[in-house]
Amino acid sequence: MKQFISFCLFLFLNCALFAQNKDTWISFWDKDTTHIGFKDQTGKIKIEPKYMGLTFANKFDDIIVVSEENKESWKSYYLTKSGKIIGRDSLYIYDNGADCGNEGFIRFKDYKTDKMGLFNGQGNIVIPAEYSDLTRVRNGILIALKGATKAMDSGGDGHFSWVGGKEYLIDINNKVLVENFGYSDELNFYSLQKSKEPNKDEIRENFLAVDGQYYSFINFDKEFKSWLKNNFLTDLSKENLLKNSYGKITYWKEKEANGWISKPKASFIEQNYKLIKAKLLELKSADCDYNIFSESLNKFIYDAAEYDQYFDNCRQPKDWINPVKNIVISPKNKTDHGQDHFEFLRTEKGYKLISVSLDKKELK
Repeated sequence: MKQFISFCLFLFLNCALFAQNKDTWISFWDKDTTHIGFKDQTGKIKIEPKYMGLTFANKFDDIIVVSEENKESWKSYYLTKSGKIIGRDSLYIYDNGADCGNEGFIRFKDYKTDKMGLFNGQGNIVIPAEYSDLTRVRNGILIALKGATKAMDSGGDGHFSWVGGKEYLIDINNKVLVENFGYSDELNFYSLQKSKEPNKDEIRENFLAVDGQYYSFINFDKEFKSWLKNNFLTDLSKENLLKNSYGKITYWKEKEANGWISKPKASFIEQNYKLIKAKLLELKSADCDYNIFSESLNKFIYDAAEYDQYFDNCRQPKDWINPVKNIVISPKNKTDHGQDHFEFLRTEKGYKLISVSLDKKELK
């Protein structure tokens, strides 16, 4: 049997970057809730409240984007923990928000060339601004698009898509690992394995690297569908539902003020077991009309501290490691328009049922 050796790219670099930063600073508001500052975990103020605007980070580990008012204008820049200010004119902005650091790195943009690069936590350029687009750093690697051109959408709202160019898998030293890589939201970069031959695991995708080795990654979509078919749906007992559910189940209830409420999984499944089982059994039927969508954990619904681990330092969902898989079941009667939803969150202990929404049935 061929042995596939797990491979951490940080062996090239410094695996200590994965260690949890014990010196995380936490954001706090001033008395008027108009300015943001940062405290360490003992409550000692490290930065007095003075930031506003693009200061989205609620935790400060290495490098963040901040904004402060300067008379009648704004100053926005990257700030390191040592107090170093860089990139005053090179903030990477998308979806009306600034970039959030990941694994000690943050993206920047050179607006003169319209190219992107990468800063490290010390504020040094580790990848020069030579790429059309870059993903976040994930497991010390990232996808880079080079030589592409923008095609503006016809709506005139400023949105665009990339045309042409070439995509690479690179590391944080700007070393090309795989050419013609191809962008995908479904790859789990933390599942990287390196081998001399393609990995035969059906839930993995293989890429031939420039060194002649094969890099393989788990595909979230394949992983979930395999688990759903071979593990979850094979045993719809109450015990197995409990085993494969999150601690609390969030569900829609019309009579509640905000619609969405949460209940401990034991009581939720006990009260709704027959209904849930009947709906899930439909998935085993050949004529069941359903689709599976990849989504992100909703930060407005899952705002309790227990969900913090699934969000980054800017309270953005970490869908690159904790995606939500939403099973949407359409009615058999095509004249009906309602749909049933079962959402599963990928956790460190596998996929867990976290939310249920049924169209014509009232959950208790």
